[in-house]
This record gives sequence, C-alpha cells and structure tokens, in this order.
Amino acid sequence: MKLVKDEALAKVFKALSHPLRVKIVKILLDGEKCVCELNRLVEYSQPNLSQHLKILKDAGVVDTRKVGLNIHYRIKNEYVKLLLKDAEEIVISNIETLSTAHAPDDI
Repeated sequence: MKLVKDEALAKVFKALSHPLRVKIVKILLDGEKCVCELNRLVEYSQPNLSQHLKILKDAGVVDTRKVGLNIHYRIKNEYVKLLLKDAEEIVISNIETLSTAHAPDDI
C-alpha cells in the first residue's frame, strides 16, 4: 500500500514539474475555467494545452465537467492550493538562503 501511495505522490509532483502546468494550476486557483479560456491565457497550442491538462487530470490535480459543448477545468481539492503555496515557500526560502550566502561580508 505504501508503494502505491508513493507512486501516486510522485505522479502529483511530476504533474506539477512543468512550468506550464504550474501556470495552469495558478490560473485555476481563481476558479473554474473553460478550455477555450485557458487557451487564451497561455501561449501554447490547443493540442499542447490539452496534453498538459490530461497530465494534471490523470494525477488528480484537476477535475473536469462538461458544460454544453465545452469542458471546464477546476482544481480538484483545496490541498492542491496548499501544496503550491508550500512549494512557493520552499523556493522563497532557498532564494533567501542563496542571497544571504552570497552577500559580501561586512567590513
């Protein structure tokens, strides 16, 4: 069971390992969006966007619902927002640590 959980966890991190997918998730944090709207907000082709959305959906990061002829995407649960926030805190901490380590010594 633990191996299954580890694999599922790795799948989530892998899904969030591409800058476009992080951008998509950040856009969806503001609420559900139609694929057509997402396509306008990112600078990738429709087929490329669809592939990235599929990866996010397969990892359980986003969910879909059909509205008429359109597919709408939304964040699957609140934990995605927390995960992204925590990851950003790690990045900020790392940047601060690097800038402190490279700061010139006071004379």
